[in-house]
Amino acid sequence: MFDEARLKNAKHIHFIGIGGSGMFPLVQILHDWGYQITGSDNNDGSIVRAEQEMGIPVHLKQCPENLEGADFIVYTAAILEDNPELVAARASGKPLIERAELLGWLSRQYRDCVCVCGTHGKTTTTAMLTQMLVGAGLDPTAVIGGKLAAIGGYGRVGKSQLMACEACEFQDHFLKLSPSVAVLLNIDNDHLDYFGTVENAIHSFHRFAGMASRRVIVNGSDANAMKAVADLLGQRVVTFGWEEGLDYVPTQVRHEAASSSFLLLHRGQPLGHFTIHVPGRHNILNAVAAIAAALEVGAPLPLLQEHLAQFHGAGRRFEVLGEVQGVTVADDYAHHPTELAATLQAAKELPFQRVWAVFQPFTYSRTKLLMEEFAQALQLADRVVLSEIMGSREKNTDGVYASQLAEKIPGAVWFPTFPEIAAYVRAHAQPGDLVLTLGCGDVYKCAHLILEDA
Repeated sequence: MFDEARLKNAKHIHFIGIGGSGMFPLVQILHDWGYQITGSDNNDGSIVRAEQEMGIPVHLKQCPENLEGADFIVYTAAILEDNPELVAARASGKPLIERAELLGWLSRQYRDCVCVCGTHGKTTTTAMLTQMLVGAGLDPTAVIGGKLAAIGGYGRVGKSQLMACEACEFQDHFLKLSPSVAVLLNIDNDHLDYFGTVENAIHSFHRFAGMASRRVIVNGSDANAMKAVADLLGQRVVTFGWEEGLDYVPTQVRHEAASSSFLLLHRGQPLGHFTIHVPGRHNILNAVAAIAAALEVGAPLPLLQEHLAQFHGAGRRFEVLGEVQGVTVADDYAHHPTELAATLQAAKELPFQRVWAVFQPFTYSRTKLLMEEFAQALQLADRVVLSEIMGSREKNTDGVYASQLAEKIPGAVWFPTFPEIAAYVRAHAQPGDLVLTLGCGDVYKCAHLILEDA
């Protein structure tokens, strides 16, 4: 455990990897609080430029000299162990903390911290919640895993004692948070390179739910989520889902293009009609979870209806990027078979001729473990194009390749580079088609290539 008093009294905080979407909201908060912030990153980008516009010095070369004068140093789990700044920071004896530790400390600075966890849907639900809380005048601080157009970024600094926070289960990072309200969306077989089994993941979510000081809002339609709260049931637990008897249930569901409307029941009594402008039944439950959380912290119902209807998605969550020669190009963060299936099913219900899945698998371990599930989910698309696997922090010790996944999907093709994928899609996509780039890596670059070069 790091010295929280020392962090509170620090003046200069340096961020290694300051251009990451997870770092940016923390930088915004601490900068607003008056800390001197510096940082470094290996890649330029919109976040780095936004931070520079805030007056923050950002070095685009990582070297030990960048740490000069820092009282505290922050890094992310994505930083490699041989990173020169990380090596120098450890040798310096200066306080060094991982991003999740810093986020945990920030969560303890607010009286109410609503933390949204789950294998799927965290970013969309946190973004919906933030948009409604801001619209309702509650002025929350927010930390979101994706870009929300309504706040112009990945987070915001509010002046109230309320925080909305995406809580990630990766390597148990969410156990460092201090939630007053925990929202549990679902639990699936992800990050098994860390958890080992789904049962171990359920145990971690159970620990997180038990940390909520006031309320746990849980998806009663998800068996694993209900296992995680089994011994917490009572006044502290609020349920939502499709089945009668749960606390919050959406009924009279209607779909029209990419929008849905529903009547929300609370313990059998109608609360009112709501509209969302993101496709798929899974997003209806995400909206219900966000509504329940917003009501828990005192947001007025009419304002929630008004401002949920103004939500049009978070960045990289079924984000329509443009159209060229009659072909619509969109991008989505889906990187697990369950997410791919939900996104592709939602896409198939929209009025397009064919749905293309351009998928970049992420990590060799996940691709190997879930190979059959990936193949099954991707077959929902009319055409499938794969890029090579993005290894991220892993080395390909098991000899896992995208070509092996392509062989399991009838008609699928794969290419080693994005320009080759873009050229293939341009040559074969037809007017009325939807091309979806999918994955949590940098496959969005392929979407932009298709739009720019077509």
